[in-house]
Amino acid sequence: MTGKLPAMRLALLTLLALLAFAGNSLLCRAALAHTTIDAASFTTVRLVSGALVLWLLARVHFAKTAAVGQGNWLSALALFVYAAGFSFAYLQLNTGIGALILFAAVQVTMIGYGIWRGERLALWQWFGLGLALVGLALLLWPGEAAAALPAALLMLAAGMAWGVYSIRGKSAGHPLQVTAGNFLLAVPLTLLLSMLWLNHAQWDAMGLMYALLSGIVTSGLGYAIWYSVLPKLAASSAATLQLTVPLFAAVAGIVFLSEPITLRLLSAAVAICVGIALVLFCKHRPV
Repeated sequence: MTGKLPAMRLALLTLLALLAFAGNSLLCRAALAHTTIDAASFTTVRLVSGALVLWLLARVHFAKTAAVGQGNWLSALALFVYAAGFSFAYLQLNTGIGALILFAAVQVTMIGYGIWRGERLALWQWFGLGLALVGLALLLWPGEAAAALPAALLMLAAGMAWGVYSIRGKSAGHPLQVTAGNFLLAVPLTLLLSMLWLNHAQWDAMGLMYALLSGIVTSGLGYAIWYSVLPKLAASSAATLQLTVPLFAAVAGIVFLSEPITLRLLSAAVAICVGIALVLFCKHRPV
C-alpha cells in the first residue's frame, strides 16, 4: 500500500494484523491439542503455504522491479527455529501461556541486543525489564499451573529466534520482499524436519485446515498487512501495540478452547506487559 491511509482504515488494518499474530497461537494450539496433526507437519504446512502467499504478494507488489526473494540463510534458519519451536511447544502449552513466553523472549532478546550494542537504559527501563523477567519466571516456576518446562524452553528458544529474526530484518531491505525470500529459504529446512519426523507424521482434515489458515491467513496475509501499516505508525506506537498480542491470544484461548484462567497467568501477563511497556515508554526519559 502506498499513500496516506485514512485513520479508520489504518486502525482496522492494524487491528487485523495484531489479531492475525494472536491467531497463530490459537490455531497452532487448537491443531495440536484437538486434532491429530503432528507438530512437524503443522510447521511444514504453515511455512510452505505462507511462503507461497508471500511470494505471490511480493510478485504482484514488485512486478516491475527485480526478482522476488532477498532473504538470507541465517534469517531463514532463525525463522525455521521460531516456527518449529513454536509448534512443538504448543503440544503442551496453553495458548495464553505460550504467547506470553514467546512475547517476553522476543522482547528481552531485542532489549538485550540493544544493551550489548551500547544502548543505555534509564532506571525505570531497568525496573521494567526486571518486572518482565519476574513475570516470565513466574510462568516457569514449578508448581500448580506452571508451564511444562520442556515446552516452555522450546517456546523460549522460538522467541529468541524470532527476536534474532526481527533484529536482522531491521536493515535488510523491503520487509515484504525480504520476508517472502526468508520463507522460501526456510522451506527446505522444514521439509527436512518432516522427513526426519516421518515415522511420527499424522494428518487429518481439521489439523490441515488449521495449518493452512496459520500459513496463508495469520502468517502470510498477517505479515503483509502489518508491513503495509508499519510505515504509517510511529515506532513507539507499533511497539506498544504489540503488547496486545499475547493478551488477545490468552483471551482467544479462554473463549474458543475453554482454557482456564489462573492467578499465575494473570499475574505473569500483568508483569510482562507492564514491564515491557515501561521499557518502551521510558526510552527517552532521563534516569
